[in-house]
Amino acid sequence: MLDAKPGSTSHAPKDHPPIRREKVGVLLANLGTPDGYDYWSMRRYLNEFLSDKRVIDYPSWKWQPLLQLIILTKRPFSSGEAYKSIWNEEEGESPLMTITRDQTKALRSKLAQTYGDNVEVDFCMRYGNPSTKSKVREMVEKGCTKILFFPLYPQYAGATSATANDEFFRALMKETWQPAARTAPAYFDRPDYIDALAKSIEAAYADAEEKPELLVVSYHGMPKRYLMQGDPYHCQCQKTTRLLKERLGWADTEIKTTFQSVFGPEEWLRPYTVEEVARLAAEEGKKRIAVVAPAFSADCIETLEEINEEIKESFEEAGGESFVYIPCLNAEPAHIEVLANIVQENLKGWID
Repeated sequence: MLDAKPGSTSHAPKDHPPIRREKVGVLLANLGTPDGYDYWSMRRYLNEFLSDKRVIDYPSWKWQPLLQLIILTKRPFSSGEAYKSIWNEEEGESPLMTITRDQTKALRSKLAQTYGDNVEVDFCMRYGNPSTKSKVREMVEKGCTKILFFPLYPQYAGATSATANDEFFRALMKETWQPAARTAPAYFDRPDYIDALAKSIEAAYADAEEKPELLVVSYHGMPKRYLMQGDPYHCQCQKTTRLLKERLGWADTEIKTTFQSVFGPEEWLRPYTVEEVARLAAEEGKKRIAVVAPAFSADCIETLEEINEEIKESFEEAGGESFVYIPCLNAEPAHIEVLANIVQENLKGWID
């Protein structure tokens, strides 16, 4: 159990380093964001992201020349334009950074009601800033002898949850006095998470001028090969949709699972969202749809730009008339309640 009393130096020599009061750290983690939308900021970010072997597992001798000589000479321009269209100019940062900071503040306040100032809550990004390494170092300096690392991905995937955990463990390897460590599990089928999602959908439907004919549940995609290698992500996405449908009390015809953000030449999980929304309009005659993205805990480039601009355009060009994007749970109180519940469950035995 945590000793919340200040460290005693009564038995230590006079030149002993300060003994800090023990705390428990809760470190939230999300994917990451560039520092800006200019070419070099985008290039640094994309290089770190696309060089991760958990994300792109091709042999380095094959992948790195293609990445460095072709992809990173062109993609920073197009990606920079996409980020520019959603950039939080007032704060000088991407929406993901703003929202993750808001989530952290809200969770810190929520947990303080139970633990007082004995728990240190912060966030890091897998790619870009603030880095996992820097935040682990800060927590250790603040006296955290135990850290719960919490990747904010409802569904587990090797390319998201696992690589975030990898980076956390690498950061711990640099510490002389390593804190005890735990990692929070995926929460794709938690009743409180499903209920929070369902209520956000019900609210969006209630606000719509006309009720959507279909809800498209769009998840970030990944190569189909990863599924065949044993990654549980696809199955967890399907279960989230099924539980959501059951909670809403809907028929199979009212909800559909799709996958977005396809990258590269190989086959990814299907159906692809951008193609499916066009097919729904052109072949099934759907005029009104809503789209929700449960794989994202915070709105980001994939939701604000890809879904609400590119995918929306694909639907409308195929004959669709009404496209409702349902925001991520972000820092909504119901979402913070879910995150707090997960944290409290995973801190048992460390602090009560």
